[in-house]
Amino acid sequence: MPKRILQGVVVSDKMDKTVTVQVERRFKHPLYKKFIKRTKKYAAHDENNACKVGDTVQIRETRPISRRKTWEVISEAG
Repeated sequence: MPKRILQGVVVSDKMDKTVTVQVERRFKHPLYKKFIKRTKKYAAHDENNACKVGDTVQIRETRPISRRKTWEVISEAG
């Protein structure tokens, strides 16, 4: 099964080897046909503490690293 890859913005880097990434998705409302934005935060593993707040990064699904961390940073997208 392929691992999901998401892109988002780092909103917190206060933890050791962990960053919080906010991912935004857009979808069309089924009844009103209007585009809606929804955001979700993911705790992602950052081995080298390289990411800072405001960085755009890509995260990939991985095995559970801790209770909340099942994602890892794979690259800085820009």
